[in-house]
Amino acid sequence: YVCSTWGNNHFKTFDGDIYQFPGICEYNFASDCRESYKEFSVHIQRALNSNNHPEIQYILLTIKDFTVYLRPKLAVVDGRIVKTPYYSSGVLIESNDIYTKVYAKLGLILIWNQEDALMVELDSKFNNHTCGLCGDYNGVPIYNEFINGAASYNSITYGNLQKISKPSGRCEDPDETQALPSCNGHRDECERLLTSFAFADCWLRLNLEMYIQACMQDKCACNGNEDSFCLCSTISEYSRQCSHAGGRPGEWRTQYFC
Repeated sequence: YVCSTWGNNHFKTFDGDIYQFPGICEYNFASDCRESYKEFSVHIQRALNSNNHPEIQYILLTIKDFTVYLRPKLAVVDGRIVKTPYYSSGVLIESNDIYTKVYAKLGLILIWNQEDALMVELDSKFNNHTCGLCGDYNGVPIYNEFINGAASYNSITYGNLQKISKPSGRCEDPDETQALPSCNGHRDECERLLTSFAFADCWLRLNLEMYIQACMQDKCACNGNEDSFCLCSTISEYSRQCSHAGGRPGEWRTQYFC
């Protein structure tokens, strides 16, 4: 099972919910949350880049007592910069110009495109044991993430609950009362892009509607500023998730598109 985040602050939990959360603090992305000894934790921090698009600035991964700090083109293990590929204590770190990957023997794979998109795959032994922006991994969407007992949270409230408080950190929580705009005007275009023939092998493998909704939110947020980030990040994610689910997306990028 995979949890991911990409593009314009989209998140997809282990249980399959897709939501948007625009926070710029450090957050618990996914952690082992059993009371006793925690086997791993993944924290992330986003910031706006020079084009005003959200990008993951760093990832902080703890495996038992082993700490890996990742920035684009940089890996720091227990405070020391390391060359990749790097292997120690059951953790392998690989990187090239496009991806940083971490494989941990305890049952975790992390893949980051060094920009906006992060994917974490967990062994099923962590079922029902995780917490963070990726949810509790109990196989049931919405419950325990956005509905807890009698209370129901919107995605901003839920996201704000995952903040890591740091003594030095000053960062504003996104406003919970802010409604997301309705983006229905973009449905046709997003549907057309995601049902193009290149993705024929993906249609039955993924929940298409969720990606259409994410694409519509992207188009809204970009206000007609059609750079590749607005158009391509959700389609790239759809393509990655399709490959991950065993599908074979065709060549959807062209000289003029993405």
